[in-house]
This record gives sequence, structure tokens and C-alpha cells, in this order.
Amino acid sequence: MTNPAPPGLDPSELAAILRSVGQVPYVWDMATDALAWGGNTGAVLGVPTDALATGRAYAALLDPANTTTRFDALMQAAGPDDGTGVAYEATYALRPGDGATLWVEDVGRWFAGVDGRPARAHGVVRVVNERHAREERLAHLAQFDSLTGEMNRAQLIETLRTAIEEAIRFRASCGLLVVGIDHLQRVNDAYGFEVADALIAALAKRLRTRMRGGDSLGRLSGNKFGVVLRNCTPDDMAAAAERLLAAAREGVIETAAGPVAVTATIGGIVAPRHARSADEMLERAHEALAAAKAKRRGSFEAYRPNVERDMLRRESIRATDEIVAALNERRIVVGYEPVVETRSRRPAFYEALMRIRRTDGRLIPASAVIPIAERLGLVRLIDCRVLQLVLADLAAAPALHASVNLSAETAGDPDWWAVLNAQQRAHPDIGGRLTLEITETAAVHHIGDAAGFVRRAKDLGCRIAIDDFGAGFTSFRNLRKLQVDVVKVDGSFVQNLKRSAEDRAFVRSLIELGRALGLKTVAEWVQDEEAAALLAEWGCDYLQGELVGTASTERPRLETASAQG
Repeated sequence: MTNPAPPGLDPSELAAILRSVGQVPYVWDMATDALAWGGNTGAVLGVPTDALATGRAYAALLDPANTTTRFDALMQAAGPDDGTGVAYEATYALRPGDGATLWVEDVGRWFAGVDGRPARAHGVVRVVNERHAREERLAHLAQFDSLTGEMNRAQLIETLRTAIEEAIRFRASCGLLVVGIDHLQRVNDAYGFEVADALIAALAKRLRTRMRGGDSLGRLSGNKFGVVLRNCTPDDMAAAAERLLAAAREGVIETAAGPVAVTATIGGIVAPRHARSADEMLERAHEALAAAKAKRRGSFEAYRPNVERDMLRRESIRATDEIVAALNERRIVVGYEPVVETRSRRPAFYEALMRIRRTDGRLIPASAVIPIAERLGLVRLIDCRVLQLVLADLAAAPALHASVNLSAETAGDPDWWAVLNAQQRAHPDIGGRLTLEITETAAVHHIGDAAGFVRRAKDLGCRIAIDDFGAGFTSFRNLRKLQVDVVKVDGSFVQNLKRSAEDRAFVRSLIELGRALGLKTVAEWVQDEEAAALLAEWGCDYLQGELVGTASTERPRLETASAQG
């Protein structure tokens, strides 16, 4: 026995359903322009059916601002009619006559006449006011900052690009001001983020009131606004900056936590005089802002070309390219400089010093590379490569004892530690023949991190040396806390022992300090026998410098290398 077919919907039920979901069907005879609607047209569109009896009458309800209509979508629908019709779809606005705007989605199919052109169409119009409002909100958020209602960073940069293009095209000029809120972090710390947000929003309103018509305001970051100034001379920019500074200063801003005072600092630039792209303008306006902050908070500074700064930037780009190329082409090499016992002059260990071999064969010393590499954030890559080279030599030569330098940034680099751990597992004796050198300055400034680094290194059997000892005046307490093994007296004090009584007293005190703490001492930059004799008299354990040997990229004579005492 089969189940009976479900009962069909009668017209009244169908109309109720369509009305409840905001849809109304239609058939349009394009030859006669007759437009027939479902019975729920008045309830859905708010217009009597007899008022929409033709396509022309319906078109009269269209909002003039529409960019697409049913007719546009129908005529632009792709493909010929194969008998099943051609689909079309459009979203547009209607003006029913009560002042309201009704957004509808129109989905249907058209059928061709004998000439192959659209002759008849049927479809469904659905009210999508809520969806359209949601899409508008999303579109607004894509362009505007949710806190201030002003342009977000992406939209402001696009506006800036347009302003630059117009200035270049019409031989005019435009400007960019970067407005930084002073000490916003203090407000966050003292009152919380809600109060800081209220301050940001209030300042945006103040800035808006002091802007010229045609200029644009946007939020560049958490504590910075950008102002794009069209048709702007340097004098116009300075005047605009003063107005905005005054707006920031005028009275306190009332917040939930009470009144909060605020000031701002501004940096600005004019284009195309000093920049020809949005990226350049942003970078140089931020440079001007930094200069203003360095001079005085709450002030304005215009960008000015700086030959030395530009040369440094070009040098940084060149150095970056050269360092990266040396790493990729394996032109990083190691020079081994002997560290000898003071009395016997026998090598105790070798300091591994980084060199870059240029394409012409010349060697660039570490002193010419490492400061630049640290500034550019490339030093950890160099340190990692040097460690790989030294560990390979230690693995190949069981008699070799060596030390390597590493920066404070590298001390916490997981890639660097991964290299050391891997070789330690393959060659368990390597750690006992490796000394890791960190500068005294780095140890003092990051004492907690340095202590953790020392513990981790000692777990692998490595020894720790403080390099350039004396430059940072490490305290007794810090030396005990770090539990280092070796201190290397800064060569700038050692090289003048013959001529400077102050340096003699200082170096002797450092050596006595090291001996009192049970540390081995190395004197760097030893250049003559007179200095060596004084160091031996004071009890210095090791010497390093021109007197006993300079760095060589040749592997040291390993049979002469002795264990560190």
C-alpha cells in the first residue's frame, strides 16, 4: 500500500508563505511590457499590484542611485537560451513612495523570442534590507576604524596614494601629518584600556573639528593618526599642525575614570618635494615625528633631508645584501686567534673570529660587520653559521679547544641552540672543549637572561667567558650570580698599560678581582713584552693579541692545543 501524496498548497497558503519570507513572484512580458505579480505584492513591496502592471511603472520606483537594475542584469546575462532560459540576478533599491528605501534581490530567468533576444522573464523579488544593512556595516568596517569612525590605515593609505598622484599630475603638492598621542601607555597602565580608547575617540573628534575641508583623517595605529592634506604647501602644513596641536591641548578629556589630560606630537612631510610614494611619505613622516619627540613632546617637526641618514640607509641596504649573499654563498669563514698561557706561551685555546670572504678574495673582519649585522637584525644568522663551522672543526680535531662569540640576541635563539644540541649528541665531548663568549655589556643589561643562558650552556659542559670585561663595570654580585669561568679584560685598557697609570691600576684590579672569584683571566690586545711582563706579575692567566699571534683562517696546529686550565 502506498502512502498518499501530500496535499498541495492552496494559493492563500502559498501567498502567506511568500509574504512571511519577504518574497513576491512575477512574470514580465517584455514584448507588451505587461508585468504580472503574485497576490502578496502589496504586503511585501508596500505598493498595490495594479500600480506595478508594467515594467515602466516598476522602473519608476527604482532609486536613481542604483548602479544595477533588473533590466541591466537581464540584458547582461551570459549565454543563449537553449529552451530552459538564462539566469539573471541583481540587487537594487526601490523607493515605494513613503520615503523609505527598500533593498531587494531579484532572481529569475529570461526566455528568448524568435529573434533570440529576451522576450519573457519570470522570477522572484525578495526584500533583503537586513542583509544589505549587514553588508554595508561590513563594507564600512573594511574602510573605517570601529573606535573613531575615521578611516582605517588601509583606506587612509589609499587616500594618500590618490593625493600624491593628483599632486604630481597637476603640478601641485600635498602633505601628510602623523599625529602621535603622547604617553598613551601611561593612560593604559593607570586607568585601563577602556579609558585609553575613550581618549583616542575623543581626540579624533577634536582633530576633526580643526581640519580643512577636503583633508582626510584616519587612524594609522593604536596611538597614531594620519592627516592627508590636499593642495598643501610647507607653510600650510605647519599651520595645520599647529591647529591640531592646539586641539589636543585644549582642556582635559572627560572619561569614566575622570578628566584626563592629553598632548600630541606631530611629524609631517610635503610631497612630491620630499617623497613620491605613500610608503616614502609614511616612513619620512614617522622620522619627522621621532625627531619632534626627541626635541620636545607636544611639538611639530617637518621632514628635512639628511645626507648622513640617507647615506646610512643606503649603506644598510648594501650591507644587508652583502651579508645575505655571503651567508648564501658560504663565504662566512672562521679565523682562529690563539689565547696562550701567560708564562709558557703555549696555546690554551683559540678564539674563533668571523670573517667574510669577499668575491675578490679579501677578508672583512668581524669588527666591520657585526655592529651593522646587529643593527639590521642579521647577527643571529652569522652567529649560527660561525657555530656550525667551529663545531665541525671541534668534531674533526679532538685536541682543539675553541671559543665563539655570540650576541645577546643569539643567546635566546632556538635555531642556534638546536645546532649546538645536535652536535653535542653526536660528539658528547665537544661541550667540554667549547667556550661561549658573551660581552659584559650584554650580561649587565640582560642579567636574568644571561643567567639562564649560562645555566643552559653549562648543562652541555661548555665554559662561559665574559668578553670586554671592564667596559660595563660588572659588579661582584653579578659575576657570582652568572657563575662564569673566564673573564677577558677589555683590550682598550690593556693596550695603554705602558703609558697610563690609571689603566695599569684598573687592569690590575680586574685581574685581582677575577682571581678572588676563582676565575681565569685573559688580557686582550697584548702588543708588547712590557705589557706581558706586567700582566704576568699581576697573575693574569692568559694573553691574547699581536704579541702572541693574530687570527688566521688556517686551521691551528692542533697537536699544540692543550686543555684549558
